[in-house]
Amino acid sequence: SFSPDGETFATASADSTLKLWDRQGRELHTLAGHTGGVRSVSFSPDGQTIDTASDDSTAKLWDREGRELQTLSGHTTWVWDVSFSPDGQTIATTSDDSTVKLWDREGRELQTLSGHKRGVRSVSFSPDGQTIATASVDRTVIFWNFYLDSLITKSCHWLSDYMVNHDPPAEEKALCKDVLSPSQLSAAPTQLSLASHLQSFWFDMQAWLK
Repeated sequence: SFSPDGETFATASADSTLKLWDRQGRELHTLAGHTGGVRSVSFSPDGQTIDTASDDSTAKLWDREGRELQTLSGHTTWVWDVSFSPDGQTIATTSDDSTVKLWDREGRELQTLSGHKRGVRSVSFSPDGQTIATASVDRTVIFWNFYLDSLITKSCHWLSDYMVNHDPPAEEKALCKDVLSPSQLSAAPTQLSLASHLQSFWFDMQAWLK
């Protein structure tokens, strides 16, 4: 992988290291920290951070000087690929555990995308950052609407207590029927509107996503 300025390139190896080189082929740094082979490497859009995926079930963030910044732990087996969002604030990782995970730059897990039936080998963000494409050993490619799916999932779980204790209109309840269990979608009447709660949460989420 080349850095965005084209002056540095990174190579990943089964020897558990990542190496940084200049355009003349001189080795600049060896990044050692993984305990398994390194499968993939990606530079952030600003070129200041490097992400690696490894057989040790983790991804790691590094700076350009080779210092380890964060370890992304959450997958249960090999991590195959890593990709930064166009704004550099979100990292996507794919794994042989059939999931895709989204993380922030501080190493916090934001969301797990489950839908593939076998290991996920590759991931890529669309240029506008709103869609993720993933390729799997199950012979499918899935497109995920990142912001919409994230909003609906987080807002429905945020409103789960409200769902248990109130009875919103059927069309509003349907918004969360694939996210919450049936018991979380039933209860007693209320004057409050779920739509108004979702609208308020939409604005909160927009601010959070920025």
